[in-house]
Amino acid sequence: MTESRQVHAIIPFRPVNPKTRLSGVMDQEEREAFARAMLGDVVSVLLAAGCSPGILSTVPFEFHGVRTHVDDRELNEALNAYLSLQDTPVLIMMSDLPLITPDAVKRLVAGTADIGIVPGRGGGTNALYIRKPQAYHVDYYGASFCDHVRIAEAAGLSYEVIDSFFMSTDIDEKEDLVEILIHGSGRSLCFLKEIGLTLSLEHGRVGIQRSSHE
Repeated sequence: MTESRQVHAIIPFRPVNPKTRLSGVMDQEEREAFARAMLGDVVSVLLAAGCSPGILSTVPFEFHGVRTHVDDRELNEALNAYLSLQDTPVLIMMSDLPLITPDAVKRLVAGTADIGIVPGRGGGTNALYIRKPQAYHVDYYGASFCDHVRIAEAAGLSYEVIDSFFMSTDIDEKEDLVEILIHGSGRSLCFLKEIGLTLSLEHGRVGIQRSSHE
């Protein structure tokens, strides 16, 4: 796809002590390794979709030759500073979306609207495709999906909501790991299996369990 090769993708990433809500099933070292595994899945998919990925990290960080921008400010401040310097379309993709596919990414950047928005569950925003980055700013946390729609409207920019189950599936809670064990196929799935996490069925609901030996 020709247009996707022109898209710079930026992936916000926190290498140190990420995903604290998974502390009940992983210690800090495991959570950091798991975050890197998910990042690897996202980078691989973006490359397969013809995008040029970069990482926006809170600390110096190297990842398989992918360019890294270091900014220790809060997410919104760091991303808005980055957008203000860009004069070509930018794709913001969260790092905890290990189920995304190249086709879904291509569909997102193929839209004709000024802004393509992929909502996350609970009112969040998992991906933003911004054709005019200097004319837009982000506002993550809380009901960020509503905020990003409002920002587009206030700036007179058209927007399109992209419906994708896999891109809307971000991994924050223990229960979210079920989706990787069912639908995953990349580094993240391999990591969960390596630490002994498997599916369980209790009271008619699918959950996860961890074997006592690794």
